[in-house]
Amino acid sequence: MKKIFPYAIMLLAGTFALTSCDDDRDSNPTLTQPQSFTLNAPAITGNVDLEKSAIVALTWSQPRPYTNFDAPVVPTYKVQISPTGAFNKEFDANLEDNTGADYFTLDESYSSGQNVEINTSTINRGLIMLNGWDAPSKVPSLLDLAIRVKACIQDAGFREYATIFSNVVSLKAVPYYMELKPADPEIWWLIGADIADGSWGSTLGQSVIPLQTFADQEYDSKTGQGIISWTGYLGGNGFKLVKTPGNWDDQWGQGDGGFVKNDGGSGNITVSEAGIYTVTLSTATDELTVEKQSITPKVFDGMAISGSFNDWSDTEMTPCSTGWENHDWYISTSLDAGAEIKVKQKDSWDFNKGGTFIEYSEGMYVYGEDNGPNLVISESGQYLIIFNDITGFIRFIKQ
Repeated sequence: MKKIFPYAIMLLAGTFALTSCDDDRDSNPTLTQPQSFTLNAPAITGNVDLEKSAIVALTWSQPRPYTNFDAPVVPTYKVQISPTGAFNKEFDANLEDNTGADYFTLDESYSSGQNVEINTSTINRGLIMLNGWDAPSKVPSLLDLAIRVKACIQDAGFREYATIFSNVVSLKAVPYYMELKPADPEIWWLIGADIADGSWGSTLGQSVIPLQTFADQEYDSKTGQGIISWTGYLGGNGFKLVKTPGNWDDQWGQGDGGFVKNDGGSGNITVSEAGIYTVTLSTATDELTVEKQSITPKVFDGMAISGSFNDWSDTEMTPCSTGWENHDWYISTSLDAGAEIKVKQKDSWDFNKGGTFIEYSEGMYVYGEDNGPNLVISESGQYLIIFNDITGFIRFIKQ
């Protein structure tokens, strides 16, 4: 069982729900919080070119521990940026009018302040949204960039309490123009003893399997949230969901009253009877279901990719699961721009999938069609291909 996420939510549960008469109020436990913490100046010489640099590395001191019931509570940290350093009004992506907003909170959250790497493209995107730069001519050649870190406690509903801020550090940054495309659909990954090789590892395809989007679903253009799912075999050995393979900050597990999100004390999700199940997650409403399906899908003895790159012969894919019934496959391969490709049954064209790619930031995906058009690669590169033979969904991840 994986118990990685801190016990903050569980320990905090009683703090804000407590009500009592005046006689015993003084004895009620309260949340003790620090007042400040220190963001260290990054080791940067000169200006930060946000287009040419990959990351900005940050570290900050852990605040004197938040405590509740005399037990430590681990806070959540988020990085905030501002071109003015004022930090008076936060940009809100859900609002149509952000007039006067002077700082932006980056999406990523952290559970410690050690060796934090901030993607420069994320910083640049935040600056474009905050400043409304809608053309290359609007982007300044150099600007001041103020950075601070927010620490807070989140309850089970992700409401924030006991928020404090670090000091502000200032840099000089070189921004660049980028088109603000709709956000990628938010994808979560299955992991556990029932999934792929059952190792609880973080290797894509080999150890973790992605949930998929739906062609007829709408996904929020700002957040990427919507409904995603996976269909395959579960044997009852247990699994969880993680948002980022290798990181347990965002996870789904089993609690006493059902499925729970971001509870480090949660158990593994198990099914009482082995069979084919559909795992469905609404990332917009935080609703998770695991439902047994009354289907008997074909179990293939092999799957392959075939195309112009291998003279339409078979290059075999690897089954994700080898110890039980498998319906997910993966392969890593180099493909040139213009190459045509299909996913097919090994040694047969009776079962083959094609279609039209949908581009996203990490590659492409396609809702595979039986005997569909050849898939045409738009950009040369090394791709990890993950395929589900029940749904026909194919994900290409550029490596």
